[in-house]
Amino acid sequence: MVGGLSLLPEGTTLPPGPYLVAVLLAAGAVGLALRRRPPTVTDRHVLALAPWIALGSAAHVLYVIGALPPLLSPLAGSPTVYLTVGTLAGATWLGADAWLVADSDGSTTADAADGTASAVDASADRVPLALAAVGTALLLPVVAAALADGVSSTGARWSTVALVATGPIAAAVWVGLTRFRPEVAVTGSVGALTVFGHALDGISTAIGTSQLGFGERTPLSRLLLEFEWLPSVPVLGEGWLFVLVKLAVATLVVWLFAAYVRETPAEGYLLLGFVAAVGLGPAVHNLLLFSVAA
Repeated sequence: MVGGLSLLPEGTTLPPGPYLVAVLLAAGAVGLALRRRPPTVTDRHVLALAPWIALGSAAHVLYVIGALPPLLSPLAGSPTVYLTVGTLAGATWLGADAWLVADSDGSTTADAADGTASAVDASADRVPLALAAVGTALLLPVVAAALADGVSSTGARWSTVALVATGPIAAAVWVGLTRFRPEVAVTGSVGALTVFGHALDGISTAIGTSQLGFGERTPLSRLLLEFEWLPSVPVLGEGWLFVLVKLAVATLVVWLFAAYVRETPAEGYLLLGFVAAVGLGPAVHNLLLFSVAA
């Protein structure tokens, strides 16, 4: 607590001890395996994690609406769901890298060095596709389960408005950023995803609070949404300031990360991907929750 303000989002809980220990051990094991055998990391690999980010958000929606089996429910609370899905994604990445890259490397002969390199490169290019495909395959039934008990027409309509409005706004911000700061282009699709994710989070949050009566769980974000002296605008209400702050912070972070990505691409892309997840995850959670609970 700082000045009576909690620093943690509302709903933050820890699972029962056995679940917590199991998740921590699994996450630690996957983390150690990734450290011992680091896979190739490019912007395509990090972009392929987008379905996994959405999976975590969708699983937490099932947790919020009480649609998960009791055996699985503790794994989808906040913040446990991040470790749960992160561990699954990491294990899948390791498996895809070992299967597609290591097998290709081992199947070629020393007499064909160029062919070996080509085979390994071609196999490595399939890793992001495999990673995204597995994440999508897991995501779809979770979303279907969330929608199974019915869809709120009002919530779904406003979720669609948020998604449609975000596209051109995020595109305009990204184009403007790369024109004024051309060096930002090195962040590639991960930089663009960061801008889009935070734009969608800001716009969906503003719509949720002004049009659907939802509250914001994160204390600092809630402060920006509770300035009653701000003039209201259509669709976003008083939440337009929150949207501007989200866009400003996202563009600043992407610009600052440009040099990092250029000098250390693997680490830079991963860390920038984490920043993207901080925006995209809550945004997907908003859209799905509005669609089923508004």
